[in-house]
Amino acid sequence: MDKHWNAYMHIGIVHFMLWPQVQSGDGPILETAAQIAQDPFFNILEVTRVEDPEVRRKLRALMEAAHVELGFGAQPGLLRNRLNLADLDEEGRRRAVAEVQAAIDQAYELGCRLLAFMDGPQSYPGPEKAAAATDQLVKSIVELCRYASDRGKEYELALSLETFDRAIEKKSLIGPTREAVELARRVREQVANFGLTLDLSHLPLLGEPPEEALTLAKDFLIHAHAGNCAMRDRNHPAYGDQHPRFGVPDGENDVAELASYLRALLKIGYFDKQLPTKRPVLTFEVKPMPGESAEVIIANTKRTFVEAWALV
Repeated sequence: MDKHWNAYMHIGIVHFMLWPQVQSGDGPILETAAQIAQDPFFNILEVTRVEDPEVRRKLRALMEAAHVELGFGAQPGLLRNRLNLADLDEEGRRRAVAEVQAAIDQAYELGCRLLAFMDGPQSYPGPEKAAAATDQLVKSIVELCRYASDRGKEYELALSLETFDRAIEKKSLIGPTREAVELARRVREQVANFGLTLDLSHLPLLGEPPEEALTLAKDFLIHAHAGNCAMRDRNHPAYGDQHPRFGVPDGENDVAELASYLRALLKIGYFDKQLPTKRPVLTFEVKPMPGESAEVIIANTKRTFVEAWALV
């Protein structure tokens, strides 16, 4: 551990969480992205759909000039439109697939190597229908992975399913890491360009210790997120899956928890993997609360990581 962290990983940040006003696909996309482009701490910026083709062209050029890799997050479109890749209604499932297909097209246009997505909000139908919903989700993911393979000319885009809480806010089918791993096995039997995203922010909401979850997912983990959550007080301004800053009062994650997460990633060999990205990625997903600025949250994130890395 005597090397700089860039020898192990590339550090990213989620653009559309740090600046939620761009989640709709417009707004100050280039102005805010330029703040990350100018910051040598970050090697990755994870973006979502951008409606204006000219803005997409300029965004890619900006990040290429800065030597920053772009990743893509399809979660906002699914959440905003309340679409579900595990929908038991076939027409609803097809609408969700079409949403992610459009995201795949933009990911290629932006030069992204990895696209993260979720099954959908409120997608857990209860224990009696969970197996049928999982079958629908497997079908959707296989279709999307094949679509991504067919669209790729110079490279193949990898798709990564992110696990979310099942009982607090997103109430997603996937869900518990053990079930995510079983789903990943089924998908990998049919396509190769698929893996899992685990997020330190979501593990407390799932009631899963980081080392336990990461050990379960190690064979399929291709993308790691980190952040915080608040779940003890329903009146907390960031209650649920809202990604407040590290160390927020009554939150779950700070320096010590991030250090434990990093140790677990090292232990399972995540940073030694050959992945679709240039290096294994650790992306921070953090969101300003009312009265906070994105710039201060960025500084909080960087200080938290540097302290956690020193502990590791």
